[in-house]
Amino acid sequence: MKRIAIIGGGIAGLTAAYELSCLASKGAAVEAVLFEASPRLGGIVETVREGGFVIECGPDAWVTEKPWARELAEQLGLGDEIISSNDATRKTYVLMDGLLQAMPDGMRMMVPANLHALDQSELFSPEAKQDFHAEISRATELKASAPQHDESVAAFVRRHFGDEVLDTIGAPLLRGVFGGDVTQLSVRAVMAPFVAMEREHGSLIAAMQANSTASKSRQAAIFTTLQSGLGTLVDRMVATIPKDWLRLGTTIRALSHEHDGWKVETSSTQEHFDVILMAAPVHIARELMQSIDTRAAQLIAMDASSAVVVAFGFPDATGFSTPPGFGFLVPEGSGSRLLACTFVDQKFANRVPPNGKLIRAFFGADAAERLIRCGNDEVSSVARLELAHILGPLPEPQVTVVRRWPKSLPQYAVGHLERMKELDEHIRNLNGLYLLGNGYRGVGLPDLIRDARAAAQQLV
Repeated sequence: MKRIAIIGGGIAGLTAAYELSCLASKGAAVEAVLFEASPRLGGIVETVREGGFVIECGPDAWVTEKPWARELAEQLGLGDEIISSNDATRKTYVLMDGLLQAMPDGMRMMVPANLHALDQSELFSPEAKQDFHAEISRATELKASAPQHDESVAAFVRRHFGDEVLDTIGAPLLRGVFGGDVTQLSVRAVMAPFVAMEREHGSLIAAMQANSTASKSRQAAIFTTLQSGLGTLVDRMVATIPKDWLRLGTTIRALSHEHDGWKVETSSTQEHFDVILMAAPVHIARELMQSIDTRAAQLIAMDASSAVVVAFGFPDATGFSTPPGFGFLVPEGSGSRLLACTFVDQKFANRVPPNGKLIRAFFGADAAERLIRCGNDEVSSVARLELAHILGPLPEPQVTVVRRWPKSLPQYAVGHLERMKELDEHIRNLNGLYLLGNGYRGVGLPDLIRDARAAAQQLV
């Protein structure tokens, strides 16, 4: 019987435990113990259901084009729960000079496929629009001058479109996903499809137009989720895992590599395992690895930003309207502490009671670090004040949910892929250790699910 320790009960660790339990039920000679320091499983995936509101405390969806989350949901019997975002009315705004300006139709990140829509937009100055148009004519130059080494997202976007585009939408979009500093983030790690576009076409706009023409017949909604919330994914997996595999409220004190396997120490026990699936947050993984392989621990070391989410559910929003669309982004220097806001009931169906409205405010970087230390009442007051400055006076919410996610978004800094390649070599030499989670090969739910299931299957 192969004994496997899973350290960390977020989506990656939980998915690995689920996959191993499925394999064990089919006769595989494996048993696992999942160690989770907190009293609940799922990590930042959590759904609150109250008063007819379905409130996501962390991610609210997965990217549709990545199939692994959908495959897992279907395997768990949740096929009927799968719903798509309301893309027919999709619109995203950017806060500019205190006003919400809509991003042009046809944008993918900061790249427009529809230059006519771009020209009609009030989001960009005439000079920025000219930079967009000029990017197509610079295709040969951009392709020839593309660096052979990694670079920052900021440098990449500036080369194609200039500073205004970077500051207006490039940085806010990336901050919304990674919570990071675009002057530090690795373009090859976080924008790999765009790097590939540059290599093939030079011009990102030309690449987008070619891809848009080729894919018009198979367009799907950008986001997918579950009608009852992503927490249902967690609940279904937990229900299938043997109860004696789960150790909640248990912190790992030390990890050591022995000739015949691994020793895991908690405050009350020492246990031996054949394999370790390390699915803890990167700062905890680094601490546990320090005594095992100092170079691997150095390679795991990376900055991680925090996030604070505040959701407000309004039971009667007849006197409170939001612009049509999914929400807005807030560039740095705009005078607001917000990072972004989602109009949840407009992004997905069946999230609110009749006449209700649900919005989520996001704080990141320095604002999140400060708010994490505040009480819930103070955090919600700050969020309401910031939202009111942009949307106008808010009615009294029926439901308020505050969540703090410290160090939840690892920063893939320039050179990340090279560091991960070296890290993989070190880990291979430590027989029976696997690294899972959002610090290595992607931050989205599908990436975490793909890696966790693959690791479990490889063990068996």
